[in-house]
Amino acid sequence: MTTSPRWRSVLTPAAMAAALAAAALASGGTVYADDHATPHTPYPSKPVHPAHAPQPAHPAKPGHPGKPMHPVKPEQPGKPMHPVKPEYPAKPVHPEKPVKPEYPAKPVHPEKPAKPEYPAKPVKPEYPAKPVHPAKPVYPAKPVKPEYPVKPVKPEYPAKPVKPEYPAKPVYPAKPVKPEYPAKPEYPAKPVKPEYPAKPVYPAKPVKPEYPAKPAYPEKPAYPAKPAKPEYPAKPAYPAKPAKPEYPAKPAYPAKPAKPEYPAKPEYPAKPAKPEYPAKPEYPAKPAKPEYPAKPAYPAKPAKPEYPSKPAHPEKPAKPDYPSKPAHPAKPDYPSKPAHPDKPAKPDYPSKPAHPDKPAKPDYPSKPAHPDKPAKPDYPSKPAHPDKPSHPDKPSHPDKPSHPEKPDHPSKPTHTKHHDKDQW
Repeated sequence: MTTSPRWRSVLTPAAMAAALAAAALASGGTVYADDHATPHTPYPSKPVHPAHAPQPAHPAKPGHPGKPMHPVKPEQPGKPMHPVKPEYPAKPVHPEKPVKPEYPAKPVHPEKPAKPEYPAKPVKPEYPAKPVHPAKPVYPAKPVKPEYPVKPVKPEYPAKPVKPEYPAKPVYPAKPVKPEYPAKPEYPAKPVKPEYPAKPVYPAKPVKPEYPAKPAYPEKPAYPAKPAKPEYPAKPAYPAKPAKPEYPAKPAYPAKPAKPEYPAKPEYPAKPAKPEYPAKPEYPAKPAKPEYPAKPAYPAKPAKPEYPSKPAHPEKPAKPDYPSKPAHPAKPDYPSKPAHPDKPAKPDYPSKPAHPDKPAKPDYPSKPAHPDKPAKPDYPSKPAHPDKPSHPDKPSHPDKPSHPEKPDHPSKPTHTKHHDKDQW
């Protein structure tokens, strides 16, 4: 039997359960002994389990060695305090401005020098005369528009109320001056774009063959002629309708009442006369402007280069002829159908009466013909496009520098293994 702490914890409640069971049996035996004359002797109790010897405590595990401390970062120097803004002195109370004296009269300006003549402009070429359009036809006269009745006079509205005067806006202080920021650094130059390879030349497409001609369809048989329709008998005439009665005349409506007269609109007050402004003084004479040298003649523009013509496309190879299809065998003749029996003749329908002739439609006036449009000039021919320049080669990227080697980490301390439960 083991003497580990786990087995001791299991054995203690087992002993208590056995003692309780023995006590229950003993109490049951005494109850049953009342029915018998000779009671049984009580069973001897089990001896108490001897207590275990005290076990030594587990040896304490050694603690992990402490991690090395991080180096202390140097403290950043504090930012300098902003200078204290000086208090501005109070503005002095200015006395009333004195009356401004009148300005002296300005002297008369001298006459300006004559403007030099510009060189003669080149003569504009004369364009060819445009074709004369044909005269438009005279349209028929339009009917006279009827005169509309006179509209009533609009009444005058009463005067609008005077708007109230709002208080003056407050004067805000001036905004502070924005400081000058340092100049941005210059970015490095971008690499030159490489030249793309030329496109491959694709082979020419084969020529599509011509399909064989379709065979001619056989002629359809002629249909039999339709029989003539029988004549219908005359329809009886309709009886005459009674005359429409005359309705009584409409009564005359009462006259419309006249509109009431509105009050006359009041006249607006006359505007006050504006004050007369004082006469402006004359300005002093300006100095004479120096004469500039004549501009040099510009060189003539060079003539446009002639672009090379495009190369002709290669001819496509001819497609081979397809083999001819074999002829189909002739179809057999169908057997002749039996003749249908003759249908009985239909009875003659009564003939319908002739409709009355419709009234002749009036002739509308003919519209005038549209004038002929002038001929449109041809578009100018476009020049051939020049060949596109090839792209330059792309430079190779420089090799990346190798990363620095990382230092080896310090070896971790070995942990002590857990002791077996059965070794004590």
